[in-house]
Amino acid sequence: MNKNTTFTYKITVVFLMLFGLAYGQFNDAGNTNKKNKPFERENMFTLRGVVKMKDSWEGVKDADLSIANTEFTKTNSLGEFKIQAALGDEVEITHPSFEKVVYKVTSEEKLTIYIEKGVAVVKEDKKYKQAVTGEVMDEFNSNLYKANSSLKKDAATSIDYVSKALEISLENELSKSNVSRAYEKLGEIYLYWNQYDLAISNFRLSKNLFSTPTNQLQLAKAYYLNGEYNLSIQTLKNIKKSKLSNYQKVQYYEALGDAYIALKQEPSAENNYRKGLTIAEKHLITPKITDLNSKIGDVFAQEGKYAEADDYYNNSLQLAESENIQRSIQESDKVADFLSQNNRFDEEIELRKRNLEQVKELPKPDSVFTISGLGNSGFLINDNSVSNTISPQKLNYKIGDAYFKQSKFKEAIPYLEKSIKEANKREDLIVEKDATKKLSKAYDEQLDFVTAYEIYKNYVALVEKLYIKKEQEIVQASRFNQRITKSQNRITSLEKDRELSEGKLNLAMKDSQLALESNKTQKTIIYSLLFGLFLISLLAYYMYRNVKQQKLNNNLLALKQLRSQMNPHFIFNALNSVNSFIATNDERTANRYLSEFSQLMRSVLENSEQDFIPLSKEIELLEIYTKLEHFRFQDKFDYEIHVDEDIEVADFQIPPMLLQPYVENAVWHGLRYKEEKGSLMIHVKQVTSSVIQISIEDNGIGREKSKELKTQHQKKQQSKGMGNIKKRVAILNEMYDDKVDVAIVDKPNHTGTKVILTLKKD
Repeated sequence: MNKNTTFTYKITVVFLMLFGLAYGQFNDAGNTNKKNKPFERENMFTLRGVVKMKDSWEGVKDADLSIANTEFTKTNSLGEFKIQAALGDEVEITHPSFEKVVYKVTSEEKLTIYIEKGVAVVKEDKKYKQAVTGEVMDEFNSNLYKANSSLKKDAATSIDYVSKALEISLENELSKSNVSRAYEKLGEIYLYWNQYDLAISNFRLSKNLFSTPTNQLQLAKAYYLNGEYNLSIQTLKNIKKSKLSNYQKVQYYEALGDAYIALKQEPSAENNYRKGLTIAEKHLITPKITDLNSKIGDVFAQEGKYAEADDYYNNSLQLAESENIQRSIQESDKVADFLSQNNRFDEEIELRKRNLEQVKELPKPDSVFTISGLGNSGFLINDNSVSNTISPQKLNYKIGDAYFKQSKFKEAIPYLEKSIKEANKREDLIVEKDATKKLSKAYDEQLDFVTAYEIYKNYVALVEKLYIKKEQEIVQASRFNQRITKSQNRITSLEKDRELSEGKLNLAMKDSQLALESNKTQKTIIYSLLFGLFLISLLAYYMYRNVKQQKLNNNLLALKQLRSQMNPHFIFNALNSVNSFIATNDERTANRYLSEFSQLMRSVLENSEQDFIPLSKEIELLEIYTKLEHFRFQDKFDYEIHVDEDIEVADFQIPPMLLQPYVENAVWHGLRYKEEKGSLMIHVKQVTSSVIQISIEDNGIGREKSKELKTQHQKKQQSKGMGNIKKRVAILNEMYDDKVDVAIVDKPNHTGTKVILTLKKD
């Protein structure tokens, strides 16, 4: 049993024990009340009110209220009360600070009792059940409108407006349906800004306060975007379809289809998409007819039924063209991706060229067109996703890529150059990087190695620039999360105040219904104990969860920072190797070396954003790297990489770039300084069914001897590189329960070093 489970278990046990004790006491008290109550009156209702000081408007606590010696209650800390009454009853109100008041109940309206100089004045609040004035509702709705207006510009500002609306609802006791609207808007804010956990929490609050088809569909959407597909399906199936509008019914079936296709359950996805399409066609909901034809095409494509997929994609293309140019561009780009995946490059190129012309025809602000449609196209497209941008630079890149895949390098080059130019102008580093890399390869394939190399240097510079940008984005994301957390804490505090106020009133109501003078004190203690324990448990849970989440976020940020430090360091060292080799060898051999190096760089960059990669990929990367180092230092060492045949390397996961620094140290700081030819042995062996051991052993001069030969700059560089490795391993072990263990053994008499890495299966 882990610490989390133990903590929860202890809280639950204590709560249940106290609840059982309290229930027994409560039951006895309740039975006593029933025996002592002289009669039940007809047409009873809950009379609400508040006792206040007129000069300060502060509530009067612990004022006693009674009706005919059968109903009793006290005011809470805010001066509020609830008591069961009937028309014609006389309510006695007493407190040491004012004279006794006797009030005859003539209506069900709320009472306000003002105390001035020891005298109480009772005032009925007319039409209390419709209670809120037009000015208050206008202010409440205005804040929700402002929250919606700033939703896509500034999350914190938008949340602050919702917070103000909730404060108004708390101060004026707005209906649960209005409070539900506020929490629904809060969920929409978090959904747009990809804070799916918080969106789920607030949509659930909204639904629990006042369930509507809209907040239920929104909750299902949030579950889907958070990857909780089964919960999304469960939420959708709990919706009463009879309460849905025709448009919402289409959304309902489309959402089910999206969740099923994410679960690879294509028949269920197709069935629901077809149901939605039938309703959309019957009621002429044109945008949804286009969307659902496209999504049925997706199902067939995922099943490998390409002819059927073609038919539906052609339908969706024709329908999209009849809607508007933006929708046509969006659908054309999607179909072009399908053609590319099926190696139908000529058709793809024709479609993308047409798309490029259409994008140029758009008004200037729309020339970079973002696919949107969380509201119009179901769950599969995110409004806030950069990856869904259709822009001239991306279209030019995809056309160039299609020519490249057909080995039409001469035709590919102009489009790739246009892509780079457009991307540079629009500061789109990702597309510029990809297009530069592809352009280098195109020149390489045409045997123009000088141009290829110059462009490749531009690619490396772009990678460095992109890393810097990513680091800045991490810092900005951290600040954004802090602002969001601060705003959400304020909302949580308001919700606790609302629950506390409501809880106090409910507690007072229960006291008045069950308490006689003989057991008032006993039941007050019981309720206070239960309520206090509940609040403590809730507070402890939220504190524990927030601390755990913050720790996880800190670890993820630290990992990204360390990875961003490792990759430039590796690229710099590798480029030094390339430069040195080119300087000392003939051109043909240098080109062959550069080709191997390009393959290595591609693997490193592809894996650089992952916490773990399959061990098989890491071994492939290691083989290429070791081969390159041996290529350069053939007279210094021989090497062997041996993986036991009984190991399923694909079953094990390892942090990327973890083994390479140890091999680099062995070559550069051990074997390179050895006078005679040395050896490097890399051995992967099975320890248990879930544990393997990777050893990297050299017979170089050893670490101590190597330190004596290094300059101060070299010592700092190695220390930093190995220090980063140690930090990465420590953080990953904390996050994944000691998955990786590294031990470094110095062989006696300066005869080399052995690194032993133990890796556990997930």
